[in-house]
Amino acid sequence: MNAHEIDYTIYGEEMQFVEIELDPQETVIAESGSFMMMDDGIKMETIFGDGSQQQGGLFGKVLNAGKRWITGEGLFMTTFTNINYGKKKVSFASPYPGKIVALDLRQMNGRFICQKDAFLCAAKGVAVGIEFNRKIGTGLFGGEGFIMQKLEGDGLAFIHAGGTLHKKELQPGEVLKVDTGCIVGFTSTVNYDIQFVGGIKNSIFGGEGLFFATLQGPGTVYVQSLPFSRLADRIIAHAPSAGGKSQGEGSLLGGLGRLLDGDN
Repeated sequence: MNAHEIDYTIYGEEMQFVEIELDPQETVIAESGSFMMMDDGIKMETIFGDGSQQQGGLFGKVLNAGKRWITGEGLFMTTFTNINYGKKKVSFASPYPGKIVALDLRQMNGRFICQKDAFLCAAKGVAVGIEFNRKIGTGLFGGEGFIMQKLEGDGLAFIHAGGTLHKKELQPGEVLKVDTGCIVGFTSTVNYDIQFVGGIKNSIFGGEGLFFATLQGPGTVYVQSLPFSRLADRIIAHAPSAGGKSQGEGSLLGGLGRLLDGDN
């Protein structure tokens, strides 16, 4: 199925959203919870899977949705279709501070591999599946990356990343070592594996985990500076209600100051 051709504009700096312009009968698919706003004349519908195989019968739809469930995502996605005569716009927001990037899958040989929580939305016709890495080391120790999402098709897809997004072009044979959580995604030509950090002191006292990802070119890699899991860990660690140690935000009054200003 050829993907619908959509136009878009990305707004904002740190808390971005993408506005997609739909011609009559054009459709965009999105993750549940990413919707921000839309014009009147756009029909919203919940479907199994990604909508790329909606003509394949009930079994095909359930199988397609089941692949998303394996990655930890929901069984359902939402489609937004312009059922009016003129152009209409619908917007989707990034769930946490970071960047949104548009991927033209036609320029990536029709395939892109990304973290399971990186996908935001795409033109209808883009298939959102799963990507298994055949290497046992990646499967056991990859953390974020054993089961990743696979975006396939010939249309536009949008992914988001935490913090600052960095694009790295790897030459043939060039290797990049990355924290597993900092990988946003990469083209299908990149070879992905997990490598042991090495050394007793590094393993026990390094604080960076026992393994990191090795990405070997050629291909394009997107890396994020602030994975959501890292952000969540820091928040939980310093939340008094979760048993963490509050930093007091520089206040000389500490807990008393939070009582006075209404934070508690």
